[in-house]
Amino acid sequence: MTHRGSRVLRVGSLSRVEGEGALRLRVRGDRVEEARLRIYEPPRFFEAFLRGRAHTEPPDITARVCGICPVAYQMSACAAIEDACGVTVDRAVRELRRLLYCGEWIESQALHIYLLHAPDFLGCDSAVDLARHHRAHVERGLRLKQTGNALLELLGGRAVHPVNVRVGGFHRVPDPIELRPLTGQLRRAADDAWQTVRWVAGFEFPDAQVDTDLFALAAPDTYAVESGVPTVLRRDGTTTAFPLHTFTDHVREEHLPHSTALHSRLDGRRHLTGPLARFAISGRGLSPTAVQAALEAGLGDPREDAVCRNPFRSILVRAVEIVYAVDEALRIIDGYERPARAFVEVPPRAGTGHGATEAPRGLLYHRYTLDPEGTVTDALLVPPTAQNQGAIEEDLRRLAETALGEGCLDDELTHLCERAIRNHDPCISCATHFLDLTVDRT
Repeated sequence: MTHRGSRVLRVGSLSRVEGEGALRLRVRGDRVEEARLRIYEPPRFFEAFLRGRAHTEPPDITARVCGICPVAYQMSACAAIEDACGVTVDRAVRELRRLLYCGEWIESQALHIYLLHAPDFLGCDSAVDLARHHRAHVERGLRLKQTGNALLELLGGRAVHPVNVRVGGFHRVPDPIELRPLTGQLRRAADDAWQTVRWVAGFEFPDAQVDTDLFALAAPDTYAVESGVPTVLRRDGTTTAFPLHTFTDHVREEHLPHSTALHSRLDGRRHLTGPLARFAISGRGLSPTAVQAALEAGLGDPREDAVCRNPFRSILVRAVEIVYAVDEALRIIDGYERPARAFVEVPPRAGTGHGATEAPRGLLYHRYTLDPEGTVTDALLVPPTAQNQGAIEEDLRRLAETALGEGCLDDELTHLCERAIRNHDPCISCATHFLDLTVDRT
């Protein structure tokens, strides 16, 4: 509609995104003065649910935060509780946790690439439309997802909200003979993962850059997944790291008037977490196979600190990460010996613990405070999407301004904004809701 010289474009829904919200662009001429990503996040009370619960319960409760990435919440919760109680888990159990996490990375990244993101590059409205025109590709994506789910089912007891994870380890660990059948499936998945890299490398990518700090975990001699040190790659190219227990001294959440979802800032600046950040900060730890995949995808050599800041090319990094997760899963299974014990005891004690892992969509932080009986008295969960909101808004503002300067029409602008959001995360604020788009032109 047109009213008092302003033009307003409204779009009632955004496909292939979990949730609802609104994006409002305020435009004067060809200049986008403001982009506000508003998330409709009704109170979900997870932090409140955790208060008053036993220290053994957070892994099961927090798994329900997200149906796509429950392992991320379980692993961050376990790490934080074990930190609070002063317990170190056996190495063999840590490797099994990493194997479980590999399963989530494979299934979640395959879901993101094939069903949520690839349709944007191929002119398809949905995954169903994509399957109609590119059936073999979608079938390959579903095979990868099935492989990830097989790992989740064996180690976690089921693919969604696993039930075998507990503080200190697992309720039950598998015999080597149970893992052996997965080797053949993973080797087939390795071929599918390589084909995924080659497929997405052929997409056409708009020219765009994310002008924010990048934030991810880093771990010695490996690609950080289930643990690491929070590390920042600044816009000027400098790198800094800080202890995990100081996380909230650096990452501060705030309520903004236009959104019910929390926004985060890192040392007062916008920041981006997720695949682009991981590749830039932790890429040296990729396996040789994944390094070759990155080179073939045109991402550069991560051993020489290659950095990709084009959000549209994040799909390439996700594909490389599937190659890596399959590679890691095969490595762990090949060297697996059944642990002498499935878990270590985690006796309660008073204290505060911190845990962080790399969910497929970015760094996830948990903090719990326990009383002497092990009752949770305080809980804080900082998901990756909440951290990325500011960077997504700035990305949208810059993209929209460039598009308007090139004479982009309203429907084209709408499609571009939808694509830009899906570049970062189709799971807005971990299962909130999305989208109504408004563009005000003066």
